[in-house]
Amino acid sequence: MMPLLAEGDAISRLVAWVLLVMSVASWVVIVWKGAMLLRLGRSLSRCVAAFWQAPGWAQAEQRVQALDTQGVLMPLLQAVQQRPAATLAGAGDERAQLTRVLRDGLQQLGHRLQYGQILLATVGATAPFVGLLGTVWGIYLALTGMAASGQVAIDQITGPIGEALIMTAAGLAVALPAVLAYNVMGRRIGQLEAELEGFAHDLRELLVAPKAGV
Repeated sequence: MMPLLAEGDAISRLVAWVLLVMSVASWVVIVWKGAMLLRLGRSLSRCVAAFWQAPGWAQAEQRVQALDTQGVLMPLLQAVQQRPAATLAGAGDERAQLTRVLRDGLQQLGHRLQYGQILLATVGATAPFVGLLGTVWGIYLALTGMAASGQVAIDQITGPIGEALIMTAAGLAVALPAVLAYNVMGRRIGQLEAELEGFAHDLRELLVAPKAGV
């Protein structure tokens, strides 16, 4: 890619810079989100265990608040205690109200978990085509340069075309980590969402039980 940056025209340099920006952005998201999902998973496991092992609601809330450094379960616990009573949001039976507020809380957590996935998917889908564009343009420049010189030799063809093909390899090198990270993180996100939905379901059943209380 460096020869194209040094000898290519504005379009070749633009393609190279776009690939570089895509690579840096995807790796930033991969490192940041990988660490975030690891912390969220550990925090979720500790908080769920602490909640169900508590003797009562007050103790459970205190334990979760002390352990939930990532803000995973506390939004759900706070949501079920802050239901407006004099509005339509507070209308309906207890189960419907809890379902509504827990669903809203899960959606907010889901948006947080999904953050960055669109960028990884976009880079993984478009980077190979951006690299291909750079290759096609590099080959076009090489062919027009040979046509202008009026001389065609094998060394004149292999050198410029080989340099242009680097763009395709660069596009694949940018796309592959993004695609792999998207798939791995998507699977982990699905697991976390399933755990959160299971906890929300059990929490609702606990609160609508005859002896439940907040």
